[in-house]
Amino acid sequence: MKILMVLTSHDRMGDTGNPTGFWLEEFVAPYYVFKDAGADVTLASPKGGQPPVDPTSTQPDALTEETRRFDGDDEAKAQLANTHPLDTMRADDFDAVFYPGGHGPLWDLTEDRHSQQLIHDFLAARKPVAAVCHAPAVLVHVQGVDGQSVVKGHRVTGFSNSEEEAVGLTGVVPLLVEDALKGKGGHYERSTTDFEAFQLRDGLLITGQNPASSAPTAKLLLSALTG
Repeated sequence: MKILMVLTSHDRMGDTGNPTGFWLEEFVAPYYVFKDAGADVTLASPKGGQPPVDPTSTQPDALTEETRRFDGDDEAKAQLANTHPLDTMRADDFDAVFYPGGHGPLWDLTEDRHSQQLIHDFLAARKPVAAVCHAPAVLVHVQGVDGQSVVKGHRVTGFSNSEEEAVGLTGVVPLLVEDALKGKGGHYERSTTDFEAFQLRDGLLITGQNPASSAPTAKLLLSALTG
């Protein structure tokens, strides 16, 4: 299995001056799900090189078994420091693509034309596309082969409006993931409780709601490839 993981290159939270980036757990938990399954994992980002890590995701209360494993994994850290430029990636070279979240993707990957074309090409080739937390926003401007939004008529999830409100960033982010998915005709679903793991698969689209959904979403992607 060859899996492409696409991370954000955006490091600022709107006009606040506060740093952002990708959420560490949302990268490392899926990364190790894939690696432990024997997958060949390639990392990419719009600018290439080291993508920015949201510093909040490295605080003690955000650390997990997987983040601690990554902290001692020099090979994985070196791979992360040298992501490939996104515009050099081709769907033909991979079996699936996974987008970790964090707030960064709302600013760059959601609008990135290379990302949009890449997702279009994966789906056109009948290859699964997965995204977790804020990253399902990368789907909202992508059109399928029928010219319609790729989320239209599909069950999808992502960071909920109430979760964004809970972290105090509703007025800062350029879009609310839940509203954006609904606005494109997606059938948005979510957990009954904020920050509880929730993930789903509808055809080739695999989405997870929040950080707790990271590993389960990756496992859904694996099942799509092996089942």
